Amino acid sequence: MTSHVEGRPAMLTRRLSPRRFLTRWGPALPLLVFTTATLVLPAIMLVYESFALPDGGLGFEHITKVASNPVDRQAIGGSLALGVVQATLATAIGAPAAWLITRMRLGGRAFWLSLMNVASNFAGIGLAFGFVALIGSTGMLTLILKALLGVEGNPFPSTGSFNGMNLVYLYFNVPMFVLLTLPALSVLKNDWQEAAEVCKATRWQFWRYVGIPVLSPFVIAGWLLVFTWTIGVYAVAYAVAASPGSQKLITLQIGTTLETSVFGLGRAAVLSVLLMILAIGATVLYRLCLKRAARWL
Repeated sequence: MTSHVEGRPAMLTRRLSPRRFLTRWGPALPLLVFTTATLVLPAIMLVYESFALPDGGLGFEHITKVASNPVDRQAIGGSLALGVVQATLATAIGAPAAWLITRMRLGGRAFWLSLMNVASNFAGIGLAFGFVALIGSTGMLTLILKALLGVEGNPFPSTGSFNGMNLVYLYFNVPMFVLLTLPALSVLKNDWQEAAEVCKATRWQFWRYVGIPVLSPFVIAGWLLVFTWTIGVYAVAYAVAASPGSQKLITLQIGTTLETSVFGLGRAAVLSVLLMILAIGATVLYRLCLKRAARWL
């Protein structure tokens, strides 16, 4: 017989008791408080600042200004283009590289994994300086080509230009894509290919009907992560922004607004919210891809 306290089952009373709640959620409370203070509250404030007007009301003034500003539009287009190109190039280079690494012996695999891990974490000011010192107008490789081949000017793109940024970003995006997709490639078992060969299927038929459908959700998920990471990078873009013909990006526009604005942060808030929307959308698609891929795990 179920006992009752004030007309409610004892089980429900125990479930709602503060002591039981603290026992279950107490260890996670510091993390929840930290997450709320550093992620949730700033996001709410950014959304509020995007609509806050100088007179104290709410409206679309800041959004309209950003939409009508050609520099901001160029920055938004530049970030989206850079993210798409980087994700596509990282996928085209990283997917075959990850597949080859999975087919290596243990020693070779460990070597390449260590190399990829170091390269993916070497980003920021140091990476930008390295590329400037290598392919800048007075870079080592540039001077070597001038001395040996008589090349005039700088044969390499400016590190701050669109092509130059793509070259710099590939240094850490390709290794990151490899590390993200490498565990997923083990889903494709050798037994499946052997079974296909027994059934007289060609290698192309195996990849068309088995390999690509199985691996495509993982590859698309990696593409989305690289895209999201690229549009949010600030340190590398800031380090090369002083180069001639530097590319306009959302993160650079946010930084410029924070440094120079004396009339409020509405413009920076709008651009930040736009970045959040892009990141949330990419994350939702990423979760959908993983949900589709989970059936093979």
